[in-house]
Amino acid sequence: MAEVEIEEFIDQNRHLATLVDTYRGISESEKHWKARREFLFRNINDFEDPHIDQLLALSMVWANNVFLGCRYSPDLLEKMKEMAEGIVVEDAPIFKTRDEIMNKQKR
Repeated sequence: MAEVEIEEFIDQNRHLATLVDTYRGISESEKHWKARREFLFRNINDFEDPHIDQLLALSMVWANNVFLGCRYSPDLLEKMKEMAEGIVVEDAPIFKTRDEIMNKQKR
């Protein structure tokens, strides 16, 4: 969803947007929350109660991978990639593995 699409979705689903906003973590920056909120909006219709906790966990896994460089199993990362398709995070950090850093130092 583009920025305009998100705003239209929020306008058309005010009750859902209010619910999703309650899921913001106290330590999430505006940039972090904006991206995770879009992830939630894109996928919330696929997770009904009592499975909303699963969506919240998946959104945190995705955000931790994007913003903190956390690594997860290849299957889980593939699922996240599919669920987050089309979400653009501007100025996302780029992480290198220990092996990449060590290989660069050896050269």
